[in-house]
Amino acid sequence: MSNINPSDASSKKVAAGICAILLGALGIHKFILGYNTEGLIMLLATLLTFGFGGVVMGIIGLVEGIMYLTKTDEEFLNTYIVKKKGWF
Repeated sequence: MSNINPSDASSKKVAAGICAILLGALGIHKFILGYNTEGLIMLLATLLTFGFGGVVMGIIGLVEGIMYLTKTDEEFLNTYIVKKKGWF
């Protein structure tokens, strides 16, 4: 299994969830979870489209933030830390 303990997963879940809801268009939540490629995609999509892509990325961030925060700590750990599910 993973070498991260459940309390660390819980704090990552909260941090990533709040960042996804508030700063989803910038992909900060992806960087928190260690998904650098996905985070870079979101950040560049927002910046290179002069913010227009940020609307779509913001919606994706909002949905992902809600998904992170509604999962149990165990589900979050298994899905996003162990299995490394990058999108939704």
